[in-house]
Order: sequence, then structure tokens, then C-alpha cells
Amino acid sequence: MTAHMFVPTTPTPSNVPAPRPAPAKPRTRAPGRPRWERGASPYEGERLRPLTRGQVEDRLQELGDLYAKVSGDGPWAWNQGRGAFLRHLAADARRPGFSLLIAETTALTGCAYGFPAGGAGPWGEGFDGHLPGSLLRRADSRRLFVVSGIVVPPRVRREHTDRAWNLARRFQRRLLADHGAVLGVTLVDARDHGAVETLRSWGWRSAGDDTLTAVPPGPLRVLVLVPGT
Repeated sequence: MTAHMFVPTTPTPSNVPAPRPAPAKPRTRAPGRPRWERGASPYEGERLRPLTRGQVEDRLQELGDLYAKVSGDGPWAWNQGRGAFLRHLAADARRPGFSLLIAETTALTGCAYGFPAGGAGPWGEGFDGHLPGSLLRRADSRRLFVVSGIVVPPRVRREHTDRAWNLARRFQRRLLADHGAVLGVTLVDARDHGAVETLRSWGWRSAGDDTLTAVPPGPLRVLVLVPGT
């Protein structure tokens, strides 16, 4: 089981007709908050909290339902997609230092999880041959945190992705801060352009960018995240 990132992406089938646009209405500015605060604002954001390993086991089915719901991928998500996600999550939950956060209001709305690199256990399974030496040295000093999954609603993947209060960004910052990591890292299928672009919109960058050592080409792309992003 590789440690690549699970990020649901909503497909856009070509055989689905585009909705007919509604009649135009006069644009008026609603009273209240400034425009940038509307929608998923910091004042209406979900509460984040960690789950223990036991709580993760107790809520596996609920977490699987969440993944299928937010993936927007029809019946497939409730079968193969949901099953693959649960197998991925169960495997990562056995890794040393595993951590999972959930977001909730009156219901579960998202989750994110990962584990610190280094120490005992097969943390590097799936990373062999992908991480440059500069990242491996940080892993050996336990300063690298592997973000293995971010499951959020479509609106979080589409709207306000550059805002600090975006739910995915809140998840990322909290995971890295809770573990004192100096860098986050993940693997993404290089062919999954939707997931790559979504992660980049949340502040992730290719490991070959800037001053980091070039990464060997392959089917998986290494992305890194600076704490506080």
C-alpha cells in the first residue's frame, strides 16, 4: 500500500448537458460582511479536532461514507472508491505517529490524516526512489510529516483556495503544527491532474521546484508544503 495522497476530485462527464443559465438579475450588494468574508468564512468554519486510533476504528464506516459523498463520483464512489479509501486509511492508521483530524458542525464535513516520517516502521513504503536526498535527511531527523489524505467537500476544492481559513489549509497547518514538522510531503499520481492542481491551489509545490534537489521522473509526483501555508 503506497502512501500517496487521497484527494477526491469531482469528475465533469462530457455527456451531461450543461444547465441552462438562469435569467440575469440586477447586481446588488447585500448588507453585512464584506464580500471576501462570504461563504466558507472563518466565522462559519467547522470545528477541527483529532480522533484517537480507537475512535478512527469506530468511525471507519462513517469516514468511508464521507469520502463517497464528497467525491461526487456516482455509484462507483460507494463501491470501489469507498473501499479503496478505507483500505488506504486502515493501512496508514497502523503507522507510528498516525494522526487524523475531523471537521464537523452538526455533522462530519471533512477529514485529513498522515504520519511523521522516520523512526520505526515502514514509513517510506511507497516513497522509495521518489524522495531526493534533501528530504530523506529531514525524514531521518523526524522533521518531515507525510500528509496522506485530505477529504473535503467540492466547495473547499473550488472556492477561496488561497484563503488561510480554507478548510483544507486549516487541516494542513494543524497536522504539521501538531507534530512540529518543518515540511509536509505527499505523493500524487502524476496522471491525476485534478488532484495535483487542487493541492497546488492549497499551497503545495513540486519537490523539484526552487532549491530542492530534482526528483527522478516516474508515475508519482512528490509535493511539499511549508508549515503555515
